[in-house]
Amino acid sequence: MRVGYWHLIDDGRIQCDLCPRFCRLAEGQQGLCYVRKREGDGMVLTTYGRSSGFCIDPIEKKPLNHFLPGTPILSFGTAGCNLVCKFCQNWHMSKSRQMDDLASQAGPERIAEAAESLQCRSVAYTYNDPVIFLEYAVDVAQACQERGIRSVAVTAGYIEPEPREAFFKQMDAANVDLKAFSERFYRKLTGSHLQPVLDTLLYLRHETDVWLELTTLLIPEENDSDAELDAMTGWIAEKLGKDVPLHFTAFHPTWKLTNRPRTPLGTLTRARRIALKNGLKHVYMGNVYDPDGQTTRCAGCGESLIARSGWTIGEWNLTASGACRFCGHHCAGVFEQNHGTWGARCLPVKMG
Repeated sequence: MRVGYWHLIDDGRIQCDLCPRFCRLAEGQQGLCYVRKREGDGMVLTTYGRSSGFCIDPIEKKPLNHFLPGTPILSFGTAGCNLVCKFCQNWHMSKSRQMDDLASQAGPERIAEAAESLQCRSVAYTYNDPVIFLEYAVDVAQACQERGIRSVAVTAGYIEPEPREAFFKQMDAANVDLKAFSERFYRKLTGSHLQPVLDTLLYLRHETDVWLELTTLLIPEENDSDAELDAMTGWIAEKLGKDVPLHFTAFHPTWKLTNRPRTPLGTLTRARRIALKNGLKHVYMGNVYDPDGQTTRCAGCGESLIARSGWTIGEWNLTASGACRFCGHHCAGVFEQNHGTWGARCLPVKMG
């Protein structure tokens, strides 16, 4: 499929304007993301309509704790990525250079139809970063909207302003991976820059109605110092607001970063304590078992609003408007009268 967000430059190459990499391509060349390719005087998306697979997940796996809790979400991705994270947890998909890995084929209408028939409340664009398959994701989101199905972007937020507006205009919720709070980390471990990600976060919070949650994977000796955690969570509280949920998740050695140990539980606990000290109201811990770090508490009275065991909801003390049943304090998020009952199941789906 031919796509936009490029322009011809003086030396005859075309420059991709989708993300801050600005790849410059001669005939037949692909960008660093591997999926946006020059053909003639234009660009094509080589993965349009092709996926690395579909799965029904609990929405808490994205992770989203304040958006339709307990409901099933149809998840899919493609191949490639516009970052080069040495610690990529989904490297077998995002780093794939094999189009044969894209075994599932489905157009936008087919995905929306499947989500509806499988009783999924939303569709997630995930596993690899959906900004690189923007046109495919937007078309799927529009088909889903016609059936009352919501769209969720799981992204690193590394995208330029014009395509960013077009992409998030179709999204109902997003979990943005704020990988660290230092330019050194972004350059060294992701091959990118911090500021464009911060710009995306500010845009989402202040210029859209997209429900926003953040995730930071804590890597020992790379982004887990008290000073960096204090600076990051202070910035979130001041610039994005204290109601924005933040998920700290545990790293395990993988891909090209195998010389770091797994993240100790104590590191996540320390990070959460710093975030709460800076005023953030909803701070979670992932990839570990810690009931308190997975519980949504009322910012007014401190009572448990949503108690979780992994991705399964137990206790539920919210009204349909998101008010605490004990004190009436409003909890930020997108809630309904009752939570979903999908639980922790992850169910692969084969598209016909």
